[in-house]
Amino acid sequence: MQACNLLCLPENYQVKYYLYHILSWPQLLYVAEDYNGRIVDYVLAKMEEERNECHDHITSLAVLFTHRKLGLATKLMSVTQNAMEHVFAAKYVSFM
Repeated sequence: MQACNLLCLPENYQVKYYLYHILSWPQLLYVAEDYNGRIVDYVLAKMEEERNECHDHITSLAVLFTHRKLGLATKLMSVTQNAMEHVFAAKYVSFM
């Protein structure tokens, strides 16, 4: 994931940040791999609890340039949203 992040995004995370997410919200981390097992897309999400409500937060989403416009990010975002709703009972709110 870090290799994908370094190639795609200006803000980068240390390995311990990924580990924190993996240990805290393992249901909200998804990757897409190419045929060689290289991560070409990932979404890193978490849940935040404020007051008595739980809401989700997308921490990072990256897609390698070579794999854009294939619907990978859309697919990973859909799977993540589904996990947020079913595992954490988060409510989906669109801001568009």
